[in-house]
Amino acid sequence: MGSSGISPRSEAAPPPAAALPNQTPPSAYLAQDVFATLLSRITLAEGPHDEIAVRSPWTGALLGHTPAAREADVALAVSRARAAQPAWAARSFAERAKIFLRFHDLLLQRQDEVLDIIQLETGMARGHAFEEILDTAIVSRYYARRAGKLLRPRRRKGALPLLTLTWELRAPVGVVGFIVPWNYPLNLAITDAVPALMAGNTAVLKPDRQTPFTALWAVDLLREAGLPPDVFPVVTGDGATIGPALGDRVDYFMFTGSTRTGKLIARQAADRLIGCSLELGGKNPMIVLRDADLERTVDGAIRGCFVAAGQACISIERIYVHESLAERFLSLFVERVRRLKMGAALDYSMEIGSLASERQLATVEEHVRGALEKGATLLAGGRPRPDLGPLFFEPTVLTNVRPDMKVYAEETFGPVVSVYPFATEAEAIERANATRYGLNASVWTRNTGKGVRLARKIRAGSVNINEAYAATWGSVDSPSGGMKESGLRARHGAEGILKFTESQTVAVQRLIPIAPFHDMSAAFYARWMTRLMKILRRIRVLG
Repeated sequence: MGSSGISPRSEAAPPPAAALPNQTPPSAYLAQDVFATLLSRITLAEGPHDEIAVRSPWTGALLGHTPAAREADVALAVSRARAAQPAWAARSFAERAKIFLRFHDLLLQRQDEVLDIIQLETGMARGHAFEEILDTAIVSRYYARRAGKLLRPRRRKGALPLLTLTWELRAPVGVVGFIVPWNYPLNLAITDAVPALMAGNTAVLKPDRQTPFTALWAVDLLREAGLPPDVFPVVTGDGATIGPALGDRVDYFMFTGSTRTGKLIARQAADRLIGCSLELGGKNPMIVLRDADLERTVDGAIRGCFVAAGQACISIERIYVHESLAERFLSLFVERVRRLKMGAALDYSMEIGSLASERQLATVEEHVRGALEKGATLLAGGRPRPDLGPLFFEPTVLTNVRPDMKVYAEETFGPVVSVYPFATEAEAIERANATRYGLNASVWTRNTGKGVRLARKIRAGSVNINEAYAATWGSVDSPSGGMKESGLRARHGAEGILKFTESQTVAVQRLIPIAPFHDMSAAFYARWMTRLMKILRRIRVLG
């Protein structure tokens, strides 16, 4: 890995999970051959398949192999989902809700099982992995209880008062394709699928090749909760093969990942005139006003910058601090960063985990090294930690970062944050908006009214006041999405389920026809309708 000094991993048998450093022994659940068992949840057509090795970022330990799906496997999965869709849509909202409420309960009861798998697949600290449990449970409960109300038939005003009765109906789009990333493999595999399934669609899930077993565990739990097998089939393998094959067959596409790939999916969806929803990259800013509570702000910055080792789409990569607070903020912030406990442990003892892949480590090293070579100042971190594991990198704080450095504008997606002073609020807003992304932002101030006014000026789908990301992320009754190149459409709230439906208007004309009578002249009809329009206008004014 170049400057990291990490040698390539051997393909010889790696150490078992129990040999991971600084951790408690694996759970009794993991002591079973669970990874092999979960493979039965994958949909496969007949014929030989190549295998993909799944390894833990903590040590390179082999967790198992998954089959590399071919186009025939995708075709089979979509075919089964399409055949299952009418019967699934025919179930009542109450029947579907029982399954997801049962899933909610099972997830909380058996969270330690999947927390172990999430950590082993992603290298994430357990406290950060637990946030996946919380959000997945909240979203499952929300849509189980709200889907029926959000999608119920609604009376609309008719063309002619009293004479035209009109309803807006919502119908499922059919089969939804999901491609989900490696960084939040439980949450992103399930929380968008729940509203799609509650709306009466079926779905096909393609988890990331680095983290398939978390998604397979979740689908297995859904089936235990009562979900019919063909309602949510899973295919595993390479996105370059599965993505286009899904896009050619499904009725709607949901993707979370890079902006580059999202644009490719949007083009394919446009060619077929199907809908798509995309959550893409971010270079998220945090603004610290001169009246901010410093202790609370530093706590928020630690969580916002280093959640999942910075590998969250909504994590903070830029901090703008009022110049009157900059020195004190940096002193407190850097001290806290240096004290963060980093390591591999299947418990809550570590605060920062590992990066997920050699590719992520290479990007982080490139951004930090390039910035330092061009004159940035390193205040904390800045080094890989092969003594802890092959993909660990220290939480890093930089200042004096300039626009000619990659870390300035490109998404790093790692435990690296750049801190900048500002003089005026207008300057802070201008610099926060000076990015092609617009996913998440954060404002810190004791004056919440001012914070909300500034939030309205930030071009981001979510803006948190006195919180880094959890306030908006956890408010599942409200949409969560991106502006600019951070995505299309939103998850959560009404929009999070309406996007998986098509609208249909049904209208009944009664008593008097809306069109001319069979023996009515066009001229008379025009005069009559003109008078009626004037009457309706006058009634509206008086009303």
